[in-house]
Amino acid sequence: MGIVNIDDELHEQVRRATRVSCRSINAQAAYWIRVGILCETNPSLSYAEIMARELNAAGVSAEALVAADT
Repeated sequence: MGIVNIDDELHEQVRRATRVSCRSINAQAAYWIRVGILCETNPSLSYAEIMARELNAAGVSAEALVAADT
């Protein structure tokens, strides 16, 4: 595992995002890095399409979640 140096303002933004996402600072930064890589390598897909694809690959069915709410 390596160390990534980021500026103080970016670190503060990551820290603030953890309050919403319920992730640790490291997990939030890793999530944003992963999403960034996916977005850069799939420029024709929207964020929503990328997330749907990743959730599907993980075996998460949004339809099942919606059906459970009704």
